[in-house]
Amino acid sequence: MMTRTAPAQRAAHPSADATRVAVSTVIFTLRRVPAGDVMQVVIPLVRRTRDPHEGQWALPGGWLDITEDLEAAASRTLAETTGLAPSYLEQLYAFGAVDRSPTRVVSIVYWALLRADEIPDETVENVRWFDAADLPRLAFDHNEIVDYALWRLRNKVGYSRIAHGLLADEFTLADLREVYEAILGRRLDPANFRRQVENSGTLIPTDRFRTGSHRPARLYRYNKDVELADRGPLGGRD
Repeated sequence: MMTRTAPAQRAAHPSADATRVAVSTVIFTLRRVPAGDVMQVVIPLVRRTRDPHEGQWALPGGWLDITEDLEAAASRTLAETTGLAPSYLEQLYAFGAVDRSPTRVVSIVYWALLRADEIPDETVENVRWFDAADLPRLAFDHNEIVDYALWRLRNKVGYSRIAHGLLADEFTLADLREVYEAILGRRLDPANFRRQVENSGTLIPTDRFRTGSHRPARLYRYNKDVELADRGPLGGRD
């Protein structure tokens, strides 16, 4: 397994009398816990190598360049700090409390979804994956940011096909239920779940089956005419 070093941030920390704009991203993916054979929602964090909060874990991010738009900055800073390139990226919120940093920093935060097969084999120095529901004390206000992102994820899974961002193109209903259970943090009744998703109009059954030690399970795919998530009346970020 290769290891590479994340590059240094592109700009020095702003002076005390300046207001700077940073971009950070909460990246969600799923990981199976071997001991309990259950899925959990995990996020990558980056260990800070300088003050403030040197040595603490933080969300991946960096400064906004005046030549780029926000989503481009989110994609760039993710690639620079973690090597990740999620297929789904959505603006979450702007965090700008006066006391959130020693100098005045407004953070535009994105949240992203990453399938397991989108995670590269190589590792990046100072990056580690954590259970999103059981984090250490993070730098700045990043614990509160992750909590808000989790709330948004749990909200959206109930009315959109957002779970597709964490699944392969074809999946069984058991696969889909595992995603919902990991996001919601509770078990779901298999029969009720099957009835609800089959009546939702978001799934298309294929003529293929997964075979193995159990009886064959039909594979489904999402109806791509249904939006991955409702992005609001402007077609942007809600």
